[in-house]
Amino acid sequence: VTTVFVDLENARIELLHPLGEASPVKKFLARNPAGGVHHVCYEVKDIISARDQLERKGARVLGDGKPKEGAHGKPVLFLHPKDFCGTLIELEECGHGS
Repeated sequence: VTTVFVDLENARIELLHPLGEASPVKKFLARNPAGGVHHVCYEVKDIISARDQLERKGARVLGDGKPKEGAHGKPVLFLHPKDFCGTLIELEECGHGS
């Protein structure tokens, strides 16, 4: 995807544009032609600890469960939307706070 970030005082909005027909964002837009919220991202201090805690509570991690490099060059994971009222959740390791 192509991304553009809009930084606000207490939040960051990420605008996504699909690259190619197989893009998950392209599929999202096909299902939601008016657009909408694709996912919500939470910064966590320790992504492995956060993953393990959420899995113990029944959340499912998408993919192989191992963090990948995200748009900011930081480790990210995605959690199954069915476990969060239909909302895709991204965890991003920020290395500070939680």
